[in-house]
Amino acid sequence: METAAPNQPDVPARLAVLARAAAHGTGRPCDCAGGLLRVLADRADGTVVRHGALVAKAHAPDTDPEGHRARLALAAHPSVAGIFLPPLPLPLRPAGGRGTGDDGTAAEVAGRPVTVWPYGPPVDPENPEAAPWEEAARLLALLHRTPPPRALPAPLPAMRAPVKAALAVDRMRGTAPDHPAAATVLRAWRTVPGARLVPAPRDRFLCHGDFHLGQLVRDARDPVHRPWRLIDVDDAGLGDPAWDLARPAAWFAAGLLPADVWSRFLGAYRAAGGPAVGADPWDRLDVPARALTVQTAALALAKSTAEGRPLDEVEEVMIDTCVRIAGNRTDPAPPAST
Repeated sequence: METAAPNQPDVPARLAVLARAAAHGTGRPCDCAGGLLRVLADRADGTVVRHGALVAKAHAPDTDPEGHRARLALAAHPSVAGIFLPPLPLPLRPAGGRGTGDDGTAAEVAGRPVTVWPYGPPVDPENPEAAPWEEAARLLALLHRTPPPRALPAPLPAMRAPVKAALAVDRMRGTAPDHPAAATVLRAWRTVPGARLVPAPRDRFLCHGDFHLGQLVRDARDPVHRPWRLIDVDDAGLGDPAWDLARPAAWFAAGLLPADVWSRFLGAYRAAGGPAVGADPWDRLDVPARALTVQTAALALAKSTAEGRPLDEVEEVMIDTCVRIAGNRTDPAPPAST
């Protein structure tokens, strides 16, 4: 998993103590095989530490408290028990952090909300042929078909996929405004109708909000079947389900996802009754796929500039795809952010 220099160096250490307490309780010896303590990610928008059979996560500092509570309640709701990996109870007094109520939703580390989850083995990046595209499609279809739960502690917010695309463009503008490819990315961004970045009244489907294969893990609580489950509810909410298919669609359009894999993914989604697409899938996927292409390209420019490195091969492909988008579309420009 990608790691980056943290803004708060003590967060992984605090999370490690919290994870150990959640796994064993205060004062109990650790009998996890080899200790099994690892920092899986350390970024400003999410720090994740594994201890044995669970992981502790510090969410982004600007996480909306009410939306966070609603999203955690969604992940724990029985209606999505076969879709999302559910959160686990937190220790009542996380080390180095603020105390918590019985539901664990108020816990903080360094001002960042924290949660605890079962550890699940992720998709193997070294074995792309075994990537669970059909299983992912069926999980998304099942999520999109599930009625939004009514008894949540706070209203479920809009899923954040459109907002994240706009924020990526903002980040590029702030970090890499003079990059030779920035103007191309902005021209492609102007083809995305601004209206599609705002949730429509009809878009009341449950959505993941940031789907990619890194959001899938095996549910190790079922050692026999080890079914795939979705993780990371930070961007989940109500919205247009086409955005959950947008990243695979964008990669297919860019030539990075083979046609047979895309066909299997889309076919499994349709067979499972997914509501995101009709007879012509691109009627609904075209705009979100363009937005995700721009998002990926904008983040590539921002990150490569900040790291002082050239674009890699995949990043170059996404820039080239922006060239094609900008040359083929003349739709009105969306706002920079929503």
